[in-house]
Amino acid sequence: MTTMQGALLPGNSTVEMKEFPVPEPGHGQVLVQVKASTICGSDIRAIYREHIGKGPEGYQGVIAGHEPCGQIVKVGPGMKQFKPGDRVIVYHISGCGVCYDCRRGYMISCTSEHRKAYGWQRDGGMAPYLIADEKDLILLPDELTYIDGAQVACGFGTVYEGLEKIGISGNDAVLVMGLGPVGLAALMLSKAMGARQLIGVDLVPERLELAKNLGLADHVLLASEGNVAEILQLTGGHGVERAIDASANDKARLTAIQATRKWGKIVFLGEGGTVSFQPSRDIIHDQKTIYGSWVTSTWKMMELVERLVHWNVHPEDLVTHTFSLEQAGEAYALMAEGKCGKVAVVFD
Repeated sequence: MTTMQGALLPGNSTVEMKEFPVPEPGHGQVLVQVKASTICGSDIRAIYREHIGKGPEGYQGVIAGHEPCGQIVKVGPGMKQFKPGDRVIVYHISGCGVCYDCRRGYMISCTSEHRKAYGWQRDGGMAPYLIADEKDLILLPDELTYIDGAQVACGFGTVYEGLEKIGISGNDAVLVMGLGPVGLAALMLSKAMGARQLIGVDLVPERLELAKNLGLADHVLLASEGNVAEILQLTGGHGVERAIDASANDKARLTAIQATRKWGKIVFLGEGGTVSFQPSRDIIHDQKTIYGSWVTSTWKMMELVERLVHWNVHPEDLVTHTFSLEQAGEAYALMAEGKCGKVAVVFD
């Protein structure tokens, strides 16, 4: 094969297929045969519907898809660890590698002009082949599927980082606001970490039903003005020890804050939106802490794949629909409706 089809996102809620040459890996690079590529909510919010990002941070008309997973089929010179045949997850931000954040593994926070995100400023996973830098690769254990790995590339990695910041244990009742793929992942990982009670809230009946059918939550609540009172009742009047917002909705964020008990911790994962609260009443007097968490680090991603094997947890369980690359238009349109679980494009 010398050419391949790749999916681009023009920004008008459509997908455009174009033909590209199969690329050759350069120094320190690999050619990955993509096996699975999942669709992230940020793709829908910031690229598919319209191109929100501007300048070097914006979508550059490249092959889409920043949640790829596959197998190395060819390597360039200068490789240090990875080899043909290795199953790999691609960390979706390729940072400069030498700044403070990159050296900590947080390439998401790299501000160098050399920073490029797969599927945003350099070609991503919505094509049969992908060029990746060796430093961006995470080894996929044999016990995990390619669809598992694709979700780790962004969604599950993002959630894991946030949960690690607030800490989850068997002492904790956990509230998740917003039950899209990120919220469902938050429930799944919180359960694996031993949370004693799990509560999920969403506006979309299909998402509530999915969380219930997957057995991820002890209680699912339809979003309403009365959620705080409902959550207090479910927790003996105390509120939850830990809360996660995956909705980016101002009312949902306020619920997460107000439904958390004294000394509790809250993490915001959902991108965009606003929130308004009374600092003294809602945070200061009850000694609560709000964390912001953006994606994850390469070392935390390595830790996560190890723990997924240990917990026997499979992110693939959250995938409700799979499509071929030729059906990418249908896949993005379904994801944009916001009524399903995770959507994956799979390759033979």
